[in-house]
Amino acid sequence: MRRDTVQRRAIRRVFEDRGHPMSPEDVLSAGQALVPSLGIATVYRNIKSLVEEGWLQTVELPGEAARYELSRRPHHHHFLCRGCGLAYDIHACPEDVEGMAPKGFVVENHEVLLYGRCPDCS
Repeated sequence: MRRDTVQRRAIRRVFEDRGHPMSPEDVLSAGQALVPSLGIATVYRNIKSLVEEGWLQTVELPGEAARYELSRRPHHHHFLCRGCGLAYDIHACPEDVEGMAPKGFVVENHEVLLYGRCPDCS
């Protein structure tokens, strides 16, 4: 377990206060409002540690850099805005995902990613 520094607390608070996956740069920007001296190396180091501890999970979006969100969140999918690049949570899941697979295939996991524009960008 790492030391509980003011920077680490700020990074955790950013993730707790935001309801969407964030890049390290997003975390830096929001975190500097809480701790102006917060640096990008500290953000990366703490994100890595929080992923290793299981507090954060990586969100992989095709063609995008990794983003991160709280691990304790229930199963959900994402909407990626093509205007601002922010990812938003979708709390619905297609019905009968297993039925979408070809006959004889076994579905072990799934991801749904919607693309479009958020209200601010449309």
